Amino acid sequence: MPSRLGTGDALVVLGCLCLVLTMGVGAALAPATTVSTDASTADGDVPRTLVGVQGVGSYHDGGSVRLLDGDGEGWRESSAPVYFDVTMLDDGSVLAGFMAGGYEDCGPYPATCHRTGYRIIDPGAGAEPEVIDEWSFPVRNRVASEVHDVEPLPGGGFVVADMEHERVFVVEGGEITWEWEASSRYEAPDDPTTQDWLHINDVDRIGQGRFLVSVRNANQLVVLERGEGVVEVINADRDDATDDDGLVGDPSVLYHQHNPQWLGDGAVLVADSENHRVVELHRNDDGVWEPAWVLRGAAGQQFDWPRDADRLPNGNTLITDSLNHRVIEVTPRGEIVWEYYATWGPYEAERIGTGDESNGPTMADQGATGSYQIYGSAGLIEGTGDSLTFATAVQNTFAGTVIAGPALVFADTWSGVTPWIRPVWMGSWAFAGSAAGLLVLVAWGLSETVGARARIGRGIRRAVRDLRTR
Repeated sequence: MPSRLGTGDALVVLGCLCLVLTMGVGAALAPATTVSTDASTADGDVPRTLVGVQGVGSYHDGGSVRLLDGDGEGWRESSAPVYFDVTMLDDGSVLAGFMAGGYEDCGPYPATCHRTGYRIIDPGAGAEPEVIDEWSFPVRNRVASEVHDVEPLPGGGFVVADMEHERVFVVEGGEITWEWEASSRYEAPDDPTTQDWLHINDVDRIGQGRFLVSVRNANQLVVLERGEGVVEVINADRDDATDDDGLVGDPSVLYHQHNPQWLGDGAVLVADSENHRVVELHRNDDGVWEPAWVLRGAAGQQFDWPRDADRLPNGNTLITDSLNHRVIEVTPRGEIVWEYYATWGPYEAERIGTGDESNGPTMADQGATGSYQIYGSAGLIEGTGDSLTFATAVQNTFAGTVIAGPALVFADTWSGVTPWIRPVWMGSWAFAGSAAGLLVLVAWGLSETVGARARIGRGIRRAVRDLRTR
């Protein structure tokens, strides 16, 4: 009579099945990790794209600046552990926000310290790209203190978004010549350098003396004018009886956004990061900013913390999908025409040769307003204007069944954590299955070890008894 399957054998079979199935399915369904060259540029040439790669989280190594030339990587500069926004200057050099450690010039902080600011990289300085200039300042620590964005100004100088002191300032000739402090509008803590207060992560020049600023932790964009201060707020606080979210701006409109792009008066494109979507907001006749175009994913993969979106002159959108570790160019309806997979956390991308970031058309200009699903088709939920995501699809399928609450909170948390630790080619839930399988095998191994020790102990005790009875 054949022996029954023991508990240990069942654990081995279950663990192996989890590992084989999830890793096999994950590999089979993994997107290609190569550059496609189906995208178009203004002059019809093969697209060239700059990518700033943050690396494995904010506090680990692995950052780089990369130039993608057609279907391959042209060059890479990785002397700083963390890079952020990247811009090609008129002379062909590259401007990049960065953070690095090991400095002795630390101002009020103990040496050695971290400094943040911007670097200028010369791709043709030698056999490899070389940092030829740096402007930086010391920070208390490297947690949420980085310069995420720096932009060149006409006639020289740079405008910088400073998260350490929560301000925007202009550097000319190596000196700060103008600054706007967020404490002039927002209620500040005693010392902004001791906490991640507003997390000002982006600034763009949108006119003479006018800047668009992303105030991430307030869920707001503000328009600054030199000499005037804040002249407009996108996603302003309602500040009335209906305002019960505890945040400055409505998180359903913008939630911890990055890298907004001004598309002209009355339209802005935003990487709405923690809503896991890209959204184009338009100002209505009442002065309220509302979503006019929403994209939540592409090629069957929902966005995971996108942190940059640029409207290109051809009407497509270049999106940095950070925790899916990819940069993609999509049509107005979400079809991918170009993609690149950058290992671990790309932050921002710029398509070279497309001119100023503000010259792309709005979706209204192209007749493509609406909300699009991850397969490129319109998916409006009646009465909400929102797109049909996985969670809402499940809720619609099981109408009347309470599935929200802890289960969906766990799902959202898991999806946000795993991209930093899972392989690039494996989805979050495939990784969960593999992790479960591995844990089952570890549990079996521990149980076998404990059982073996118990058997050895019993054998020793029997031997001692046998000796005593002789």
